[in-house]
Amino acid sequence: MFHVSNLKKCLADPTLKVPLDKIQVDAKLNFMEEPVEILEREFKKLKHRRIAIVKVRWNSKRGPEFTWECEDQMKL
Repeated sequence: MFHVSNLKKCLADPTLKVPLDKIQVDAKLNFMEEPVEILEREFKKLKHRRIAIVKVRWNSKRGPEFTWECEDQMKL
């Protein structure tokens, strides 16, 4: 529980607005994040094998813009 006196006024920053025409949603109104490009390739070395990973840039408007993904799962 909290008391109303704990609330603080929030001032919106107009520069952080995302244009609605650039947002893509699916039939269930979920935001669709799609890979834009592969920036780097690396190999992770485990005990007995190596895994190819890639640094992917996403069209995300929230969260990290770059993530490391397994190359086998990415089909650009």
